[in-house]
Amino acid sequence: MIGLHSNKVIKQKERGWQMSANVYTIENLLVGKTYKSRTLTGEIIDAEKSDVFYGSGLESYRVQVRPHYPSVFNLKDTYRILSVKVGE
Repeated sequence: MIGLHSNKVIKQKERGWQMSANVYTIENLLVGKTYKSRTLTGEIIDAEKSDVFYGSGLESYRVQVRPHYPSVFNLKDTYRILSVKVGE
């Protein structure tokens, strides 16, 4: 089965067919994930790259977090800084 699939891909490349791949950004991957700390649990609804430096091989992102239970405690959206390991 693997050999047949590989031959199909090779034939597509020989014919000049364009192969497509999904391209994701770190910002897109963060949005929709759950953020959890000692003081806050919620959903990340927005993310943008930040200039905060955590070290080499890390990038920082400012994320907007919407608490899971905003109406009970009258909580509003808040912002946090995350570091993301990149480059491997």
